[in-house]
Amino acid sequence: MKKYSIQEVGQLSLREKVGQLFNVRVESLVPGVEGSVTEGSDAMTDFFRQYPCGGVTLFGANITGPEQIAAFTDYLHGLGNYPWIFVDEEGGRVARVGQNTHFQLPRIGTMASIGATGDPEKAREAGRIFGEYLLGMGFDVDLAPVCDVITNPENTVISDRAFGTTPERVALMAPAFLQGLREQKMEGCLKHFPGHGNTSTDSHVGYSESLKTWEELDICEMIPFRAGIAAGAKMIMTAHVCLPNVTGDKVPATISRMILTDILRGRLGYRGLILTDSLEMGAISQYYSKEEAVLMALEAGVDVLLTPLDYAKAFDAVMEAVESGRITMEMVDDRVSRILALKKELLQKRGQLLI
Repeated sequence: MKKYSIQEVGQLSLREKVGQLFNVRVESLVPGVEGSVTEGSDAMTDFFRQYPCGGVTLFGANITGPEQIAAFTDYLHGLGNYPWIFVDEEGGRVARVGQNTHFQLPRIGTMASIGATGDPEKAREAGRIFGEYLLGMGFDVDLAPVCDVITNPENTVISDRAFGTTPERVALMAPAFLQGLREQKMEGCLKHFPGHGNTSTDSHVGYSESLKTWEELDICEMIPFRAGIAAGAKMIMTAHVCLPNVTGDKVPATISRMILTDILRGRLGYRGLILTDSLEMGAISQYYSKEEAVLMALEAGVDVLLTPLDYAKAFDAVMEAVESGRITMEMVDDRVSRILALKKELLQKRGQLLI
């Protein structure tokens, strides 16, 4: 079993620090490439030296078989300061590995079907199964469980990805799923804060909102997230959902300081990593430039910027913002310290931390 060292924040150059704030599509590390990338290359290694990143997210097209994915994740982990590898493995229709015909793996149904049993042990077992095979392939973080509560029957973006239609059911199931992942030394990520189950539009495509007040959110959407935080969640992903009756504006939660800093960190007391949902999605990319989106997310309280549309431009924008003083070094160091601490924790649990 390979071991990896994690540098302290004070040992990193500014470019290395800024890179830690990003988790990118692997294609972003080979500018100009056509199609999906399934292996490392000299071009990727060279680009990483100039634009290092904290991690990558792999999708179904990046995964073509057991030997391929083991070799690819091994290469990626060795690029520098342990880029961690994320994947969406929720079960049902969102399973980048489980739905892949190149693998003979247990097929886990929708989280709605698991939630309908009322048995949290079913959710824990699903997390355990995912964690076991994902860890074996070299993944570090499963971007699950979904903590959304389906309160709008017209919701299609979340739909059967959620454990249920009541906050109590979701609050019972999501922490159990997270526990199952952790039993296999995998980390999970609660999503999509502050809730995507009440919307009628898809934030992948464009503007999405919930008209609930804070009081309404607090007795519904917040209940599963509070349960997940109480269970020790280390990662929470944002939703690109606007809450005009909470914030008084139409700014998506991903770039709202009120939602992420005042509410998630302040009222809910969350101390782990905050990840954006993909910054490629229409609710962000249609209304904000590549550069402004990442800066507003950092100012709102985000730690990890997920799959920006143009990694080099986003990276350069953060570098320029630090150099101009818009983003302070204290802010960068604070976020990078949290990221490196969790990387160390994961590797230590697996006996892979080189001290």
